[in-house]
Amino acid sequence: MAARYESLRIDQVKKGDVLPPLSVDATATTVVLGALATRDWRPMHHDKDFAINRSGTKHIFLNTPNQAHWFERYLTDWTGPTGRLGRMKFRMRDSVFPGDTMTIRGVVEKIETDDVGCSWAEVALSLLVNEKVMTPCTARIALPSHPGDNPWKRRGDAWKP
Repeated sequence: MAARYESLRIDQVKKGDVLPPLSVDATATTVVLGALATRDWRPMHHDKDFAINRSGTKHIFLNTPNQAHWFERYLTDWTGPTGRLGRMKFRMRDSVFPGDTMTIRGVVEKIETDDVGCSWAEVALSLLVNEKVMTPCTARIALPSHPGDNPWKRRGDAWKP
């Protein structure tokens, strides 16, 4: 999925919409840079010997914030720059290792406008490796209600994620 530079509006989305998949080849660099960016110095994210011999895994693996980043990137590639993540919840079931191709998929489950006029899409996401769901995720992302709307300008009582 290529990055969108125009903004998706809520009237362009409906329940059941399938988002284009995003596939990324995970490398040791992907794993290590994600750990560094999130200041996660635990050795199972950068030291292969430690990961194998002390953690009992087959290699270093993506940390939690790194996976969160990939979900956030996926959603904002879909929505464009005015999509604003309200909340996200996920549970890692298995690890993503260098050499894996991770694919993220999503389906719109619900569209709504809250009592202060903010429009929301609820999206069910999955991070898969070889068609196995490694991490399921649900997200609530605000989208503009009309051409002049921008969820990033909402503050205080006007922002209820």
